[in-house]
Amino acid sequence: MSEYIFGKNTVTAYLKSGQKPKNVYLFNKGSYPEIVAIAKEKNINVQFVDKFRLDKMVKGVHQGAVIEIQDYRYADIETIVENAKHKLIVVCDQLEDPHNLGAILRSSDAAGVDGVVIGKHRSVSLTATVAKVSTGAINTVPVAQVTNLVQTVQYLKQQGYWVVAAENAVDAVSYDQFNVDMPIALVVGSEGKGISRLMKKECDILTTIPMFGTVNSLNVSVATGILLFEIVRRRNLLK
Repeated sequence: MSEYIFGKNTVTAYLKSGQKPKNVYLFNKGSYPEIVAIAKEKNINVQFVDKFRLDKMVKGVHQGAVIEIQDYRYADIETIVENAKHKLIVVCDQLEDPHNLGAILRSSDAAGVDGVVIGKHRSVSLTATVAKVSTGAINTVPVAQVTNLVQTVQYLKQQGYWVVAAENAVDAVSYDQFNVDMPIALVVGSEGKGISRLMKKECDILTTIPMFGTVNSLNVSVATGILLFEIVRRRNLLK
């Protein structure tokens, strides 16, 4: 089954990543010199079409650039662990909003995260919307889609990872207080339900971001970005 990625920046990032799409579709009255040059260099078929055809392919602001791919590629969790350079993995527990997943991938790329884990059930998968929001990070951050997130976290613990969960609980420590000098699997919960009961049982550390206003929680992608860069900041201080 074909999937589509759209938007100038997203299309450009995909082509630069070294992956080869089935087709590239460009608005026949637009100008896309960089995309055309990369496609020509990699011997990728480019079709110049009218706006009506592009509008039928995708829902969203395509900016006159759409690429067709076979499907989104997932990584194996074992491969992510084996190739890990920074020993930092994000686990998304029942995340359902593609915009949040896309934003998490973008932050993960910027923070040097080794991989992101999502579930197969009751969870968003890799989609064109995720790709668009990630601004190319969908192609640079390995994503593992697993059947059982709890078992995957247990596997990560066996590999030496400490499981840190973002959770507003009475026994949660401040986000700048837990030890970061260790392999970390950061668990973030769904937009409405948070982290599941079974997942919480597997967590070694619960952490929270103090709130000083009237709201009692942050958007999951915002919270993930804050936590990731706090981990990176304090790890850099230890060097």
